[in-house]
This record gives sequence, structure tokens and C-alpha cells, in this order.
Amino acid sequence: MTSAEAGTLRRLAPPARRFLAHRKGVLVRLALWSLAESGQAFLVGHAVARSVDEGFLAGDPRRGLLWLGIALVAVLSGARVVRGVFAQLAGVTEPLRDGLVRRAVDRSMAGAARGGPGGTDRAAVSRLTNQVEIARDSFAGLVLTLRSFVFTAAGALLGLLSLHPALLVVVLPPLAAGLALFLVTLRPMAAAQRRALAADEALGDHAARARAALRDLAACGTGPGVERSGADLVADAAAAARTLAGWAAVRTAALGVAGHLPVLALLVAVEWLRGHGVSVGALLGAFTYLVQSLLPALHTLMTALGAAGSRLLVVLDRILGPEPEPEPEPEPEPGPSTVSAPAAAFTVDTAAVPALELRAVTLSYGVRAEPVLDALDLCVAPGEHLAVVGPSGIGKSTLTRLVAGALAPSRGEVRVAGRPVTARPAAELAALRVLVPQDAYVFSGTVGDNLAYLRTDASRAELDAAVGAFGLGPLVERLGGLDATVRPAELSPGERQLVALVRAYLSPAPLLLLDEATCHLDPASEARAEEALAGRAGTLVVVAHRLSSAVRADRTLVLDGVRAQCGTHAELLGRSPLYRDLTGHWNS
Repeated sequence: MTSAEAGTLRRLAPPARRFLAHRKGVLVRLALWSLAESGQAFLVGHAVARSVDEGFLAGDPRRGLLWLGIALVAVLSGARVVRGVFAQLAGVTEPLRDGLVRRAVDRSMAGAARGGPGGTDRAAVSRLTNQVEIARDSFAGLVLTLRSFVFTAAGALLGLLSLHPALLVVVLPPLAAGLALFLVTLRPMAAAQRRALAADEALGDHAARARAALRDLAACGTGPGVERSGADLVADAAAAARTLAGWAAVRTAALGVAGHLPVLALLVAVEWLRGHGVSVGALLGAFTYLVQSLLPALHTLMTALGAAGSRLLVVLDRILGPEPEPEPEPEPEPGPSTVSAPAAAFTVDTAAVPALELRAVTLSYGVRAEPVLDALDLCVAPGEHLAVVGPSGIGKSTLTRLVAGALAPSRGEVRVAGRPVTARPAAELAALRVLVPQDAYVFSGTVGDNLAYLRTDASRAELDAAVGAFGLGPLVERLGGLDATVRPAELSPGERQLVALVRAYLSPAPLLLLDEATCHLDPASEARAEEALAGRAGTLVVVAHRLSSAVRADRTLVLDGVRAQCGTHAELLGRSPLYRDLTGHWNS
């Protein structure tokens, strides 16, 4: 037993004792019914032995039939015994279930009162539905099987001893060997069960978080990253289930050893037993004890301990264990300070680190695939306006997704405001950058809710100013004002892009990424939108759709598939043949 499991048992022992102490009457009645089961087990094998030795072999078939009749009555009385046991079992299992439900609810409510991520305990759903039922069923199974094994084994072993002590010499060693082999599997089985439950909770928590953040995932283009995380969690859950199944197979093998070796040993030792005075009736009685009582009880016990026992220990530790400590707030990393304030008042520490930095970034979609980006170095200063140009499929959208944290580079590092973006939580990424994709996202809600989605504390005056800066006034008036409901299907692609651009403009994030986010706008509207975004405090990176976007930018990054070049419009005309070709294409 590991130290963690020993600690779990020590922690659960006091409440278990208190729980059982309040149900002494039920336990006494359960023990009385179990004594009847023990007597039944003793009587069946003993009656079979007497019917052979004192009846049929002694030439007295009446006596033999009488003893068989007694055995039949003992077998039939088992139904009454089982009924009495189950009637008393409910008095133990149902109060346990009710107590666990109250504990799970109290724990969840206490967590909600303290606050925290989302203010709720998402694992409480698993506790209230899946885990409480596992605890109740596992506890009921353990009570039934432990009680049955103890009393049935006592009756059967006493019966074997009453028939002849030599029978115990043959039967007990293989029984003990099979049980010992089985006990070896208990600890890894419990560990596998713990991992399976943890994987189940992690997957449920991820699904709940993803469902709550669907709008953010669509707006920021981070859906693929979340999908990969979900796939990893599914793979972890599947691996835990496979491990659990593997140990279940080992447990089944142990059951086979314990269930078959005693019978085989008894068959092999028949001659030796006969030589020590064991009668034919005693041998048949011994087989009856094994087949009808001892081995089925042992099989049920081992099944319950291997499955229900480990599950019960893990689940009770989850539900009754100590409250989890609140996660400490992460220490702020060195870098520029960001203020969650209106866009116009947003400040960036321009003296510290670059707004965006790529260090030898390489990305390939496959081990043997040609890299889309190969050892790319880039440094963008705070407040700079950068345009990205290149042929279709060269990697412009890949670059924006890397900067946004939606993709992880194969090699190298991407930093925004001095902080690595790879594997950073979505909430922290949202505070660093906003990505506006080509297919703009507008949800069913009011106009104001759509515009202020990334900064919910924006005032009406700030919304009006942003609407005016982007020339969105006619659309807002047509829809019925900021409080009117938006139906995304009734907006044109260009209108949806304007809504998304105003939303990004109002965001407090210091870096804006536009991935051809103005491709559905006319040149005048595009120029107006880019000028408004460039005038916003912060850094702007635009995947250019027209030459005018590159001309308006402070610098332009040209991706040509061989090596990237960065410079002003005039500098690139002089040194980049691809940029000259693109300029001629745009002008034509």
C-alpha cells in the first residue's frame, strides 16, 4: 500500500466508524442473517457426505435420500436468507448515498461562495452523478461479498474439518496461493482507478470550459488549440481505461488460479486422502463445499475487492477528502505592464521589451513536410504598424496563428510583450492579443454586446466614438441602435468585418492581429479602419489584402518561402523582387 493510500484509509477511518456506530441495529440483524447463511453452507456439504457414507454406500437409500432432502431444504432456504440480507442492506447503503450527496453539494456550494475560476466546482457534476453512484454500488457490493465470504467460508471450512482434517491440508494451500496472487494486483488496480477518475474529471472540466468559451474560441481563432487539448485529454482517459483493463485481466487470471487449483488439487490427492482414511462421502462433501460454497464466495470476494474496493476507496477520497487549496495567483512575469482600461487610455511600457518577437521560429505540418516558416526572426516595437505580404499559401495566416498562440512552433519561440505565448492559458492570451480572422465572428445579441464583447466596461460614449471612427453609424442606425438585436445572417461579410474590427479596437489588448480582416471592405472603408486601428495605442500587425495596407504600414514583412525580408515600402522596392512583383500585381 502506498503512503497516499494509507493516508486515505487513515482519513476515512473516523467517519466510517461514526457512520457504522449509528447503525448498530442494522448491522446486528445483518449478522444474524449471515449466521443463517453460514449454517446453510455447513449443512449442504455435510448432508451430501452423510447421504453417501451412511445412506447409499451403507445400503440404506432411505437414509441417503433423507440427507439429500436436508441438503435440498438448506439450498432452498438460501432464497429467504438472501431476501433478509438485502432488506437490511438498504439500511446501510442508502444513508451512505444521502450523506455523500450532501457532502458533495456542501463542498460545491462552499467553493462557489469562495469564488475562483467561474465561481463553480465543475467536478461536482461528476461527484453528484457518477461518483456517488459508484460509491453506493461499490459499498453495497463490498458489504454483501465480505459478509458472504466470511460466514460462508467459516461454514465451509468447519464442514471440511468435520469431515476430515486432511481435506484442509489439500484445499487451503492453493486457495491461499490464488488469494495472494490476487492481492498483489490490488495496489496497481487502485492506482489505475485513481488515474481513470482523474482523467474523467479533467475531460469533463475541459469540456465545460470549452463550452463556456465558444464565442472566444471562434472570435480569436483558438479553436484548433482547444481541440488538440481535448484530444490529448481523451487520449489520456483512453490510456487510463486501457491500464485499468489490463489489471482487470491480471485479476481474472488470479481468479482462475484460486477457482480451479483447489478442485484440481483435491482430484490429484484422492489416492493420498483415501489412504489417510477419508471416505468417499467425505470426498464428495469436500467437492460440494468447494463448488457450491467456498469457491463461489472467494470468486465474488476477489471480484468485489478488485473492482468495487479500489473504486470505493478512490471515490470516497474524492468526495470526503480535504477541500482543495485555492490555486495561488501566478506571479507576474517581467515585461510591460498592461492596463485594462479604455482603448484610448491604453498604455504600453515602450522602454522594456518588444511588443512582438519571433526567435528562429520554424513550423512544419508534419515531420517530413517542408517548413512553412523556417528559422524566422522578427522584432516589432511597441506601437509599430507592421504589414505582412506574400503569395497565397506562403504562411501569412500561419504566422498570425503562431503569434496568437493558436499554433505552437516546431522550433523557436514566440513572445508577445516579453511573454512566451506557447501553452499559455487562454485568459492570459486574451489579455495580450486580439486576432481578427478573415471570416469575422458576429453572434446573436445586441449591437452593443457585439462591439463591447472584449471590453464589457466600455461606456456608451466610447462605443459611439468607435462607431464614428469606423463609419459604422449608418449600419447601427439601420439595425435600430446599439440596443437593437443583431441577426448575423442578415449582415453582409463587409458589415460583419466592421463589427469585428470595432470590437478589436475597443479591446484593451496591446497587440492586434488582422488576418485579411478587411478583405470584404472597399478601399476607402479599409483605409479608414486601418487608420483608426493604427491610431489606437498599441501594436498593429496586418496581413495585407491590398498594396495600400503595406504603404500605410511603418514596415512590411515579405514572406517568400526562401527567406523573409522586412523594411519600409521604399526599401523593399529596392531589394525584394517578390515585393516588386506583388506591387506590380496590385497596381495592375
